[in-house]
Amino acid sequence: MSIETRYPSIPYLAARARRRAPFFAWEYLASGTGHEVLVDKNRAAMNAVEIVPRVLKGRFTPDLSTEIFGRRYTVPFGAGPVGLSGLMWPKTEIYLAETAARKGMPYGLSTTANEAPEVIGPLADGNGWFQLYTPVDPEIRADMLKRAADSGFSVLVITVDVPVGSRRERQLVAGVSVPPKFTPQSIFRAAMCPTWSIATLRHGMPKFRTLEKYFTTKSFAGAARLVGQVVDGRPDWEMIRQMREVWDGPLVIKGILSEEDARMAVEVGADGIVVSNHGGRQFDAAPAAITVLPGIVEAVGGRIKVIFDSGIESGLDILRALWLGADFCLLGRAFLYGTAALGARGGDHVYEILKADLETNMVQFGAASVQEIRAAVAERRAA
Repeated sequence: MSIETRYPSIPYLAARARRRAPFFAWEYLASGTGHEVLVDKNRAAMNAVEIVPRVLKGRFTPDLSTEIFGRRYTVPFGAGPVGLSGLMWPKTEIYLAETAARKGMPYGLSTTANEAPEVIGPLADGNGWFQLYTPVDPEIRADMLKRAADSGFSVLVITVDVPVGSRRERQLVAGVSVPPKFTPQSIFRAAMCPTWSIATLRHGMPKFRTLEKYFTTKSFAGAARLVGQVVDGRPDWEMIRQMREVWDGPLVIKGILSEEDARMAVEVGADGIVVSNHGGRQFDAAPAAITVLPGIVEAVGGRIKVIFDSGIESGLDILRALWLGADFCLLGRAFLYGTAALGARGGDHVYEILKADLETNMVQFGAASVQEIRAAVAERRAA
């Protein structure tokens, strides 16, 4: 059987990823926070979005190419930033950067990823977006931005919806820790996943390679204890203004759910926002991201780009977000399910799954291009 017939959608990849990755790594990625109401709410709200198709459009092949922030990508979606991606599968950041270069889509490297921007930027070949958890020290902040720019990252994504780390109770029960603790239980769980264990031993234990420059310790355990001293996690609007002055390229604020915050993002000079509830991993009382998307699109009125994230599992979900006004989409878990399931081939396969599903559903909807979807959004808003 081919990869396409064995793993035709993201849930199939997730099922294989769950079998191949250790329990603590799976729980780190798949879990939400609290009672995980928001994780389920994201999915239910996405399923509730109905789109009335237009028929008799004749034969056409949809054009998925999308321009955003001065660069044209082959599709209206990319791989969003996920911290500690290498815990889920070794070399994940490298694999996804290479997918971004081959396929012509963005890849977001997290501040707390396991590879440094100096490694990932060149591999992404201009398609890298750098995600920042804002350092307390302005000199460190400026240095990280310079490193990202010098490494070829074109877009800065500032995550603002993690003022503190959430409890994520499933992770506590699973024994998830940063760094992983070598307890009899964790060693047993790793031993049950020999492919992951061998790959990890070959590549080396996960490290905070972006941040380790600013630590006095060389050990990952020591670095983990110092992360909070470097990355405060509590930016304010003044800090965004300061970074706007330093960063020359497009600046995006990730984690917006409020129309008022969206309007503030316009005022401080952001080029875009990401409508996101962090995949249900931070605040369990938040609304499903897709439900607030139309109001935020209306609030910014086309003055900045609106990117959607949280709860996307298919090309149809991407179409739903575009139809509700998003300019672009990011997916985090889906691409990591791909690398955990298929290693180096995983990122490419996720791209092809989403692209094929989006094409099919655009034909069903009756849109020959992403621009036609946007035109339908504008027509609906004007009505």
